[in-house]
Amino acid sequence: MLLPFDTPLFWVLAITGIILTGISKSGFAGGAGVVAVPLLALIIPVPQAAALVLPLLLVMDLKTIHYYYQNVDWHHLKALIPASMIGIAIGGFLMGAIPSSGLLLGLAVISILFALWQNLAPLFGKIKGAGWWWGTLSGITSTLIHAGGPPVNIYLLAQQLPKLKWLATAGLFFGLMNVIKIIPYTLLGQWNRELLILSLLLIPAAGVGVWLGHIIQKHISEKRFMLTCRALLGGTGCLLLLKALLQ
Repeated sequence: MLLPFDTPLFWVLAITGIILTGISKSGFAGGAGVVAVPLLALIIPVPQAAALVLPLLLVMDLKTIHYYYQNVDWHHLKALIPASMIGIAIGGFLMGAIPSSGLLLGLAVISILFALWQNLAPLFGKIKGAGWWWGTLSGITSTLIHAGGPPVNIYLLAQQLPKLKWLATAGLFFGLMNVIKIIPYTLLGQWNRELLILSLLLIPAAGVGVWLGHIIQKHISEKRFMLTCRALLGGTGCLLLLKALLQ
């Protein structure tokens, strides 16, 4: 019997998920970047899927930062980055100790509510200490299942940043967070030689996705961009909800 890595289905899911993640990262501030792990988790365990995707996220982050670095809003990163480090530490501690279904379900509900009711933006994104709350949650969910996009975008959506500032700020935030995530993944022995080779083979798909996202965002107005990101956030929430219910 063939291993999952040797099947056409694996490569279809992997390439599709990685390209969509790349488009999301460079074109839509990571709004649908969670898609790769759920797709891969259809045929391989979630820890393997997460370990496979992390090196590819780093490649995408580097290219996204290259595109938008000059537009970074450092003010918002001052709270988000330290908060995400706390979240990564918590996520690393919890990794393997709790079922992911509960976390997925909670994040799914929050994402869907925010996407459907625009008036919740001030409530969710501008509560006292919002950067710390959402940055920490993003660090936790990103460490466990690479689902850090919805929490941080709840915060960034509420700030009503211009498109390029949003893309740049989210890109640098995810890049720094994914570098830090190497520490718990290494300490917990998440990687092996086979996974690293597969990540290397999938780098071209990551590059194509980031390039496509960069091109697409140039042809979308800021108003349409905001609506698109809300739609992507809602879609991500539905995907997380489906995965939680199927576990």
